[in-house]
Amino acid sequence: MYAPIVDSTRNRLIDAAAQLLDEGGPSAVTLREVGRLAGVSHNAPYKHFTDKQELLAAVAARELTHHDTAMQALAAEHPPAEVLRAMMHGYLDWAARYPARFKLTFGPWSNDSPELAAAATAARTALIEAVANAQRSGAIPAGNPERTAALLQATAHGAADLALAGHLSPHGKGRATPGDLIEDLFRYMRSSTAPPPAP
Repeated sequence: MYAPIVDSTRNRLIDAAAQLLDEGGPSAVTLREVGRLAGVSHNAPYKHFTDKQELLAAVAARELTHHDTAMQALAAEHPPAEVLRAMMHGYLDWAARYPARFKLTFGPWSNDSPELAAAATAARTALIEAVANAQRSGAIPAGNPERTAALLQATAHGAADLALAGHLSPHGKGRATPGDLIEDLFRYMRSSTAPPPAP
């Protein structure tokens, strides 16, 4: 799904940070441990990142960029409504597979990272464009595409968060998976675009 990344010291450091994040959360990520795991000197990370927050921002930026690249490939080959659904289900799959990366990327940020800001803007723009394309095709109701994008993302994000916390499951609370709720939302939107029944 993801395009291969050119090997470089910086990319190896980001790979190592992502691995440590997956295994132990943000507290497990230190520049020294990242350097050790990446197989470079303990000073090497400081040549690429001023501190841990800048490194974590690079991890989050790469996650967003991966999703954006994958969705652009989908958009070139599939109908608008299918692309939008795939974007939402991809979001959910990512959150379930990499919960620490999901929480990091959409958590609060105290540092100003141009790299992360650019990746976030690109990802949000891609989502809004996908919504607008689906609206133009008649697959979902017309309206403000930015607001509709926010509705979709809020539903997906909230469902993923609830599932990760144990408050949503097919055999427990909610009687649904996050993907079920996304399908429900798309079904409601499609029903509102359907012509009224003949008298």
